Formats: sequence, C-alpha cells, structure tokens
Amino acid sequence: MAIEAGDFRTGLTVMVDGDPWQVIEFMHVKPGKGAAILKTKMKNLKTGSTQERNFNANTKFETAMIEKKAAQYSYSAGDTYYFMDMETFETYELSEDQVGFNKYFLIEGSDIMLAMFEGEVLTISVPDKVVLTVTETTPAIKGAPSTQTKDATTNTGLTLRVPQFIEEGEEILVSTTDGKYSSRA
Repeated sequence: MAIEAGDFRTGLTVMVDGDPWQVIEFMHVKPGKGAAILKTKMKNLKTGSTQERNFNANTKFETAMIEKKAAQYSYSAGDTYYFMDMETFETYELSEDQVGFNKYFLIEGSDIMLAMFEGEVLTISVPDKVVLTVTETTPAIKGAPSTQTKDATTNTGLTLRVPQFIEEGEEILVSTTDGKYSSRA
C-alpha cells in the first residue's frame, strides 16, 4: 500500500531504498517559495542507524509489512540472546545491539514480541511494565522525606531510583519505556 510523505505519523514503517525505516519524528515545513517539505528523523530497522532526511510532501512510499510474532525469552550467552517461538518451537538468536535497552527487562521465561521483516528478526518489544527484583540498595534513611529516592540495582542489572522504603529482595514494577520505578509489585 502506497503512502505519501505528507501522511507520515510517528511509528510508521515505510520502505526507503529497499530497507524498512521507522518514522521517529517528523515536521512539515512550508518554505516561502516552492512546495512543502517533510523533515524526518528515521531509523533503519535492519541496521539500527538513525538519519535525518527531507522529502517532498507528495513523495510516495510503500509501507513496510512488519510481522509481530509472540515468543519467549530463553537465555543469554555472552552478547547473544535466545528466544523461542511458542508455536513452532523455533529458536531465534539476537545480538545485544538488536535487543538494546530491552535487555534490562528480560527474565527467563518472559513473553516478548519479535518484530520480523521478510523472515528476518529485526528487534523485540517487551510489555509496558515488568516486575523486577531489587538486588542491591542502601538502607532507608530514618526521618527522610517520603519523596526522597535512592539508587537501586535489579536482578537484570538495571540501575534506577526508587523510594526510600524499598528494600533489597523486594519486587517492583518498572516502566520499560524509560526504565523508571512505577510501584511495588
């Protein structure tokens, strides 16, 4: 299906130069003379690189058909992460670069979604919030205000700020979009 650059929206995936690209940001610019242009910031889903590109507002693109497939995180060995398709039991290997920041939200047996293009796994997506266990933090300071926070490390290696009342061994709910504390689990 063809789409015009003027109809771009954040998160849209289109084919540019034979590769799937995702629109991260866009802005319509109407210069004093001539046709409107679209300034975009796009991410190549195959290589992971980001570029700023300009397009004529009525340039046409084919939408990239990104297939989502449910899978389960199995384990990691070195810089390689292993996932299993729960329908076919096929195993997929992804590099640490492909997994990215999501590595802090992977616990063995957790459900994830694989983003695939033409049979090739591009990246993964994790749930919006995950339960992690605090493995390291300082004791609460007596008399400290309830709004004061402290550093904590989770079982996946994520370092974040948590309220004073959180202790080691507690399970907390963490937002996967920004890696911040949400609540106790």
